[in-house]
Amino acid sequence: MIRVGILGYGNLGRGMESAIRQNPDMEFAALFTRRDPASVKTKTEGVPVYSAQDAAAHKDEIDVLVICGGSATDLPVQTPEYAKYFNVIDSFDTHARIPEHFANVDKAAKESGHVAMISVGWDPGLFSLNRMMAGAILPEGKDYTFWGKGVSQGHSDAIRRIEGVKDGKQYTIPVEAAMEAVRKGENPELTTREKHTRECFVVAEEGADLAKIEKEIKTMPNYFADYDTTVHFISEEELLRDHSGIPHGGVVLRSGKTGFEKENTHIIEYSLKLDSNPEFTSSVIAAYTRAIARLAKEGQSGCKTVFDIAPAYLSPLSGEELRKTLL
Repeated sequence: MIRVGILGYGNLGRGMESAIRQNPDMEFAALFTRRDPASVKTKTEGVPVYSAQDAAAHKDEIDVLVICGGSATDLPVQTPEYAKYFNVIDSFDTHARIPEHFANVDKAAKESGHVAMISVGWDPGLFSLNRMMAGAILPEGKDYTFWGKGVSQGHSDAIRRIEGVKDGKQYTIPVEAAMEAVRKGENPELTTREKHTRECFVVAEEGADLAKIEKEIKTMPNYFADYDTTVHFISEEELLRDHSGIPHGGVVLRSGKTGFEKENTHIIEYSLKLDSNPEFTSSVIAAYTRAIARLAKEGQSGCKTVFDIAPAYLSPLSGEELRKTLL
């Protein structure tokens, strides 16, 4: 059994608990929280809840620690810190800062002799793999990625960190005309702004400066500054009534040419439609948690990404079973 610890019990942490239940070779060994442990009750009976500050004291009870914090401010600090004591995995999704985050986590994991993995989910994650494979198969071509329509957890978290914001959700919306142009093989040159729009629904604290909040959202680097962004201020009741779900999805396309005269066009398309972004993301994390546990048993150390993990490491099936049933 792979003993899995979870750090953080928000949407992703609860999704991770659900994913562990669906993997018979895993057990939910412990929950670590920044809240008062006495105030947190898991859905799984008998799971101990500890303060995040005391996590290191339980390092021998955990095979892999899944860090379920937000990418904006939590994971850049938490992942390298906990990699000193555990094999760790996170879902860091600020694409522009992945090289920096990787370097910090890699240093900590190598110094401690642990295996770490960052940026696991569907994008970054599964979509990253599809971009890589499509580019290797069709070297003469272009990649296009469209996200949504759906709720971005990372962007929603970034909104909620703004002073004066009580709660909020952000939807990423693909521009349909741009997607259809790619599917037709037109290979359009698209700016970030031409591919997606962003729509925010914000519950402000009483007396908060709405204009200041809106400006801070629209000018936030790496999140909103490069997009046409609409901000709606709504009540808490409206947010709960109309925006309680966390759907998402997206499409990765590569349009490429083959032939001596590049006369033939090929479109590779991979798509996801998700009822629950955090539950699907944590399901991906669960598969890679298995891989991390296997790498640790082999004595490996340092930071990994989805590019570094052989697909067979994700499956509970043996190599013989995979060859017989899936190849």
